[in-house]
Amino acid sequence: MKKILLLAVTFSLTSCAQVQQTLNQLPQLSSQIPGVGGVDIASGLKEALNKGITEQVSKLTAVDGFYKNEAVKILMPEELQKVDATLRKVGLSSLADEGIKMLNRAAEDAVKEATPIFVSAVKNMSFTDAKNILLGNDSAATSYLQGSTTTALYGKFNPVIKSSFEKVGADVVWTKIINKYNTIPLVKKVNPDLTDYTTTQALSGVFKMIAVEEKEIRNNISARTTPLLKSVFAMQDGK
Repeated sequence: MKKILLLAVTFSLTSCAQVQQTLNQLPQLSSQIPGVGGVDIASGLKEALNKGITEQVSKLTAVDGFYKNEAVKILMPEELQKVDATLRKVGLSSLADEGIKMLNRAAEDAVKEATPIFVSAVKNMSFTDAKNILLGNDSAATSYLQGSTTTALYGKFNPVIKSSFEKVGADVVWTKIINKYNTIPLVKKVNPDLTDYTTTQALSGVFKMIAVEEKEIRNNISARTTPLLKSVFAMQDGK
């Protein structure tokens, strides 16, 4: 009888302050009894993260997923901005454009490796993780994924990007770009690690797109496309 009463109280709460207070009081019960708020919250957050991965990250794996998406398009690294400007000044704009396209193509290849890592992180989300995410800010779920997957993603992305550079000839193009630039009189010679740079930028783009979907679900009721998403995220409305 006590468990039934606790269940009724949990589901009757609507404000985030009430939800947090109740869940803090029932950590063990919530993890043991099917149907208690904690289980539903975890399921709802997992569904939201899977939605973000499916609808946003998958877009990045397509041709031009990075290159024609201004929000995540990879540009030349800061140390090569001058290279870009100089090449364009001396009539080598097409070479500069090709170099940028190669960076983005490599990122598009690498992101295909992300889904299994994200799936594992979502599957391993704890009740406490779910509670903190639900009551957190607009990017709490994205931050959870970022904290739990970045190291693994970097390890997967980096060799793929290196291989992609070789496959599409980016290593040749960039060698040509850098050699051409380094022959220009009076310029400071450069030799950047483009594999590391592109890996980092690809990771940034992935999390940026997941954050877009998370913010949409949190702030736009119509983006909550399943009953579970609607019921769980109703708890965080009005914060």
